[in-house]
Amino acid sequence: MDNATTRLGPALPDLIHPRRLIGERLFDFSREVAVMAIVNRTPDSFYDKGATFALDEAVTAARRAILDGADWVDIGGARFAPGPSIPIEEEIDRVVPVVEALRGSGVVISVDTFHPAVARASLAAGAHVINDTTGVHDPAMADVVADSDATLVITHSLAPPRTPWPGPTYGDVVHEVATFLDERIELARSRGVPASRIIVDPGHDLNKNTYHSLELTRRLGEITALGYPTLVAVSNKDFIGETLNRERGDRIAGSLAAAVYSILQGARIVRMHNVVAAVDAVRMTEAILGFREPAYVRHNLV
Repeated sequence: MDNATTRLGPALPDLIHPRRLIGERLFDFSREVAVMAIVNRTPDSFYDKGATFALDEAVTAARRAILDGADWVDIGGARFAPGPSIPIEEEIDRVVPVVEALRGSGVVISVDTFHPAVARASLAAGAHVINDTTGVHDPAMADVVADSDATLVITHSLAPPRTPWPGPTYGDVVHEVATFLDERIELARSRGVPASRIIVDPGHDLNKNTYHSLELTRRLGEITALGYPTLVAVSNKDFIGETLNRERGDRIAGSLAAAVYSILQGARIVRMHNVVAAVDAVRMTEAILGFREPAYVRHNLV
């Protein structure tokens, strides 16, 4: 492919260790975007309202996402949102059987948790990534990851786990998120997690209002400039619903627009509920950027 194609596109950040073996998959994030599917074993998940709470339903949904082209499956056993704490053993019982069912499936398996004990059990069961939406609130999380060959996702949020943070305010939300992530990266690295196994997430809507999430999306290049592969979790979130006046079931188009704009700013993992639509949008964006060839070419060749 003509290299001039990529020169005409947006300026993308230089990444620290862009080529990464995560689980069974080798990614080159300098020219590749991963689609992360979402499977929540929670009775109160914000999007599917418990549709995949049962073990069989969760495993079926994960396998369907893989067939639909997901590169990655993220399994959660406790919501980020405020509410009663979930006993650690119960959270382990929710996520570990799904991890075990997906082991050897050829995709990246991540577990969304802020408990080091859940992370340890998940990694022992075969998970490849720990997705900590509290930004290593408990430094022991970094210790657990450092003692494995797993990857750590460090996400920006302000509140302690499962607690409210009403009316969040920022002077400059993007600068403050970038500073937080930089500090937590240093914490993780000081406890033995190498740079080659760190991913960052600005935490759209996590202790942020719609204006904050829009600003983070608009200026995401300041987050990707940190040099670590950036994950964005924009799928069906409230900032999309409030911007477009759409209920949760009608936010796919807005979610895809936010994901594509984020990719153009350097995002390299997109966490999405609607896998088929997300895979098509991501693969099309990769082709426009000159990262991949079309599946086939027949139009106007003869």
